[in-house]
Amino acid sequence: MATSTQQKQELFKSIWAIANELRGSVDGWDFKQYVLGMLFYRYISENITNYINSEQRKAGYPNFDYAAFDDAQAEGARATIVAEKGFFILPSQLFCNVRKRASHDDNLNMTLAAAFKSIEASAIGTDSEDDMRGLFDDLDVNSSKLGSSVDKRNERLVRILDAVGDMDLEGPQGNKIDAFGDAYEFLMKMYAGNAGKSGGEFFTPQEVSELLARIATHNKTKVRKVYDPACGSGSLLMQVAKVIGKENVQQGFFGQEINQTTYNLCRINMFLHDINYNHFDIALGDTLLEPSTKHMEDDQPFDVIVSNPPYSIKWKGDDSPVLINDRRFAPAGVLAPKSKADLAFTMHMLSWLAPDGAAAIVEFPGVLYRGGAEQKIRQYLIDNNYVDTVIQLPQNLFFGVSIATCIIVIRKNKTDNQVLFIDASNEFVHEGNKNKLSEENIQHILSLYVKRENVQHLASLINNTAIAENSYNISVNSYVEQEDTREEIDIDQLNAQIAEIVARENELRQQIDELIANL
Repeated sequence: MATSTQQKQELFKSIWAIANELRGSVDGWDFKQYVLGMLFYRYISENITNYINSEQRKAGYPNFDYAAFDDAQAEGARATIVAEKGFFILPSQLFCNVRKRASHDDNLNMTLAAAFKSIEASAIGTDSEDDMRGLFDDLDVNSSKLGSSVDKRNERLVRILDAVGDMDLEGPQGNKIDAFGDAYEFLMKMYAGNAGKSGGEFFTPQEVSELLARIATHNKTKVRKVYDPACGSGSLLMQVAKVIGKENVQQGFFGQEINQTTYNLCRINMFLHDINYNHFDIALGDTLLEPSTKHMEDDQPFDVIVSNPPYSIKWKGDDSPVLINDRRFAPAGVLAPKSKADLAFTMHMLSWLAPDGAAAIVEFPGVLYRGGAEQKIRQYLIDNNYVDTVIQLPQNLFFGVSIATCIIVIRKNKTDNQVLFIDASNEFVHEGNKNKLSEENIQHILSLYVKRENVQHLASLINNTAIAENSYNISVNSYVEQEDTREEIDIDQLNAQIAEIVARENELRQQIDELIANL
């Protein structure tokens, strides 16, 4: 497989064409589970096969092929393999073998269902049980969406197996791991883009994710723990892995997601990027009301937090008698409004942020200037010098959201009592019906962030006292004066031109009056 970006894009186009051709009358948003799920099934089958083959060849069996091995004999290695990989797959249940028999298997749906159940069951009672549980729940091989009869469902399942099996995922320089992960991210992006508003709920555009990751990891070559409390499908966590290298994240990747399907997508995403089960912990549940206790069991807070939490969602707020005493929210002395939980997520992240850490958070713009409880929370953040930077982003960057969002960077170890405001509202290129951050845009924003100095029309460094005097308003346009691009007008010259026009008009009227008199 070729290595250039252009050729990679050609692969992505063919993958998307296959996905669209396969779905038939099934809505693309519903059908994504089948393409993504089968891609995952293929990946873990090849992953475990390559692992076992490699170990056997090291042991002196150069021609060993796990796919051709006997199920009964394979059972002897089950415990060892589960301890290493987090799951086990019998040779007969490998993707390649099920696919090989699929067109002649009248019970293909049952064969697949049994394989999925067996893979998940292999982790029961082990350290990887939570990471494997329910991963195939959304890949319902008996759904009427696939066809009105068993035969029609099996016919479509054969086509999905063949299409996913035929995908050329060898990757640049034979790097199959990256190719699987890239293909998965590409498919999620395309499904999100075609899903409208709901797509934005589980996928942050790659360019925005990269900007957040590079901000939060600035000046770091190694980090302890990476966290996203509203992790969606894990795109932000994976960007940190790409930016700093997953081998440089010492204790792993942590996240929480409230939506079951998206939670499954996130865990699959981890596996497809070769993040082993013992190096990630993704929890299912409501982060604000029931944060995962496992994430803080070692009493070590997170030194990198990246997040794009849902905008202005409702939550219990002061309807709950216990939240105001929660150690995450109590320091501000007030809870985020019941109709707008944005700053509740911010307070949660601040609470779980390490003293030397950084949190880069995408926020709804209203949190920057609204009054009431949100103003009081901003006061707490400013008075305690936690707000490091506020970046105004361009509009129309996100799926299903056309408004211009912003990024708030939170730190606990600032060396000054100032906030940097960056106006990046014009940092974009137009692509299709969306705006996008180009690599040049990202670099320019990062350079402003790193320099941390005043740049006319682009960046302003403002003392916390001045922000307090401005009612704790932290909207960028309050501190960065936009460049006036209107044409400069010479008033004296304009008045002279007007005088000439008036004189000429009077002359013409006089000539007309004379003509009328002569008539």
